[in-house]
Amino acid sequence: MTIKLHCFGESGNAYKAALPLELSGLDWEPVKVDFFNGGTKTEDYLGRNVMGEAPVMEDGDVVLSQSGVIQLYITEKSGKFGGATPEETREVMRWMFFDNHKMSSQCGTQRFLMNFLPEDKRPMEVIGFMGGRLKAAFRVLDTALAGRDWLVGDGPTNADFSNCGYLFYPEPFGFDRKEWVNIDRWLSNIESLPGWKHPYDLMPGRPSDRGL
Repeated sequence: MTIKLHCFGESGNAYKAALPLELSGLDWEPVKVDFFNGGTKTEDYLGRNVMGEAPVMEDGDVVLSQSGVIQLYITEKSGKFGGATPEETREVMRWMFFDNHKMSSQCGTQRFLMNFLPEDKRPMEVIGFMGGRLKAAFRVLDTALAGRDWLVGDGPTNADFSNCGYLFYPEPFGFDRKEWVNIDRWLSNIESLPGWKHPYDLMPGRPSDRGL
């Protein structure tokens, strides 16, 4: 049975689920969520996910939301990306929690404020504050990757797929990979994985569809 991932290309959180699905070898397909026109607030969608967020994964009777949970399910089905030992598995989870709190939540908010709000409604003080917090998070990630190809172990894991979720997007949000040598090298490693695709190529939907 084909796994369905309800997602949209602009969502880094959806990309964190779509990328390991694509690389796992599991049979899956993206289903576009029209987020910017209220697609996650419809009665049908809320029946799948009361949180009203994307992504949502459907695999037969299994319906899951939250990208980290979907990543764990992919690991359960494929045996990939979860860490080779109990110690590595805990370390993968540590980096997934770091991403949820320090990286994706702030990258996603900052990118939305700087690009998807009308220019006259962009809260510059908030953008400045978020920029400082993001720089601190990028510094942590860059330091952890010094001398390492991957965040945990000898190959890609959900730790990598979580923390890279927003870092391939072209819209400005205070991240320039050339300024972070170790992050830049690590992102190149991810791009080199067989089957890797940019979020706008992997999932339907991009800002140009809305004239941005």
